[in-house]
Amino acid sequence: MTTGGQVRAVSIARLAAVPSFMLTWIAGTDGSNRTVAVPRIQKPGLALTGWPEQLHQGRVLILGGTELEYLAQLDASACARGIATILASAPACVMVARGLAPPNALVEACGRERIPLFRSDLVTSELITKVTAWLIDELAERTERHGVLLDILGIGVLLLGKSGIGKSETALDLVVRGHRLVADDVVELWPQQRALMGAGIASIRHHMEVRGLGIINIKDLFGIAAVRNTKRVELVVELVEWSDHAEYDRLGLDDHAVEILGIAVPHIVLPVRPGRNLSTLVEVAARNQLLKAEGHHSAQRFATAMRERMVGHISPRHEVEVDDALE
Repeated sequence: MTTGGQVRAVSIARLAAVPSFMLTWIAGTDGSNRTVAVPRIQKPGLALTGWPEQLHQGRVLILGGTELEYLAQLDASACARGIATILASAPACVMVARGLAPPNALVEACGRERIPLFRSDLVTSELITKVTAWLIDELAERTERHGVLLDILGIGVLLLGKSGIGKSETALDLVVRGHRLVADDVVELWPQQRALMGAGIASIRHHMEVRGLGIINIKDLFGIAAVRNTKRVELVVELVEWSDHAEYDRLGLDDHAVEILGIAVPHIVLPVRPGRNLSTLVEVAARNQLLKAEGHHSAQRFATAMRERMVGHISPRHEVEVDDALE
């Protein structure tokens, strides 16, 4: 499978609405359509003295108590020069931490330049940490896959396969069994702290298309417990049409993975033909992946036991375990 994605930009209006940032909009509301595309936070530093070399365009600029104290002891012209210097870099927005009141000169300048100015009740270090982490997640490269994402026993399972092979029908059967739907048809994927996250796009979230039934709303039919908005993808199950000429894994000794956005995810291929209960197979695959995550690899343990028995190096206690495995 090939991967592809796009780098996104986040609007200041959306950033301002994040509750954990505890932001109050002070000035520059006309600049709500500004965007930020870089997760790194900017501190003004020497720019307040009129030296702009270290400033970068389009970043979130954060001022703390030290910066405000410095501006407060300047005369009016020096203060105006420092503020003009930091705003000349065209920051995406300016945030003042610790609930401090920004100087009037900064409020007036931001209003005049249409640069959003916020006050946050968070201390400077916490504000920087939270905004940076949020921007890293929001600005991460994203891609979409045609498939279904489910939460099966806590394991995020991404079902892939060509159109009409039975992904939605399999997912519906799993929902009936008590598992949860995350996304159907279009699954949006993005990296987050070395994990691959998935969600449905907002316009069709919690909906499913089933041939013969049409569009159904899983949340309305089965309740809030049958859906969730996002889930870490921990297993990719690819449904393929059965072919008598193809070779399929019969032992499960080797673990395979597919790379999506630079993240390797366990991957298995399930051939589809009449008589195979796909929902049961997918659920068992999720259970088996759960065991592997806990360090129990059934196929490898079975193969090891068989090899030891064949060479005759086996204890009486182990022989009982081998006999049980063979039954």
